[in-house]
Amino acid sequence: MRVHFLTEVHPSYFIQNHMLNRIPVLFILVLLTCGWNSAGQENNPLKEGAKACLRCHGEPVYTLINSFTDQSQKKMMNPYLIIDSVKFHQGVHRTFNCTDCHDSGYETYPHSADLKMMPMANCLDCHGGDDTYAKYQFERIDEEFIKSIHVQHVGDKFTCSSCHDQHYYQSVARNASSVQEIVDYNNEMCKDCHGSTAKYRLLTDKMQRPLNEIHDWLPNQQLHFDNVRCIECHTQVTDTLMVSHNILAKEQARKNCSECHSANSVLRASLYKYENLQSRSGKGTLNAVIQNESYIIGANQVPALKILSIIFLVLALAGIFTHSFFRFLKK
Repeated sequence: MRVHFLTEVHPSYFIQNHMLNRIPVLFILVLLTCGWNSAGQENNPLKEGAKACLRCHGEPVYTLINSFTDQSQKKMMNPYLIIDSVKFHQGVHRTFNCTDCHDSGYETYPHSADLKMMPMANCLDCHGGDDTYAKYQFERIDEEFIKSIHVQHVGDKFTCSSCHDQHYYQSVARNASSVQEIVDYNNEMCKDCHGSTAKYRLLTDKMQRPLNEIHDWLPNQQLHFDNVRCIECHTQVTDTLMVSHNILAKEQARKNCSECHSANSVLRASLYKYENLQSRSGKGTLNAVIQNESYIIGANQVPALKILSIIFLVLALAGIFTHSFFRFLKK
């Protein structure tokens, strides 16, 4: 049995009367986009093994052909097995072959069902004990990870890839140009399971509660969900690690507002640890306050503004006192 990928697009799909006047603009945009993508792919081309897998797993439909009867049949790909080839190419593992992590038996099609039970390579198989990656402290991360509530409750079923999809993983915390970008990327990992009944049930038989119900004590829920990472409250802050991986039990989650909303905010040792963001974006704390970019009340204090506000207050009080004093003398 062979597998072939067929793509059929009816020409009428592209020729719409209301689109005719936009064709020149669209054509230019397509050319520019294709040129940019081609340049990026030439610099980091996909391995042939990955390309072969993506012929099926990169598309929603594949075609089966029976070599003996010469019959063909189209099938829908399991949506959980579809790999977004664009996102894969943007990830840090884009130069890998699929069998660098998956069993080499997947090179044979049809795949044997037994392969689903074969263990995959984990992160430490490549990154552990290698001086090239020493600065990332993978061994320390693993020590923290093992202590987390996820591993304690779920065991070996919970792995690095439960949160970090190895197909799409990007080093956003180190390369992002804004704190908001870091927040969005990290929170999406948490919501991937805690916002999906299907994925949640893969790891536990417990009843899943809605996130807004679990956080009913939290004021301005959506503001918090949109502007700070879940791990700011749900992990033990570790100064020596870029990102803390020891997820705490809900009873130990941070609930004291002043821990974040103060001059000594714990966010300075976690979310705002990425001081290089300011140098990359060319923005300082004052600009972040003015533009309201990931500004946390009480945490983003500007010393110069604080001094100015005190001076203005003293001058205002002096003015009131002076005015009152002279009015008293004229009586």
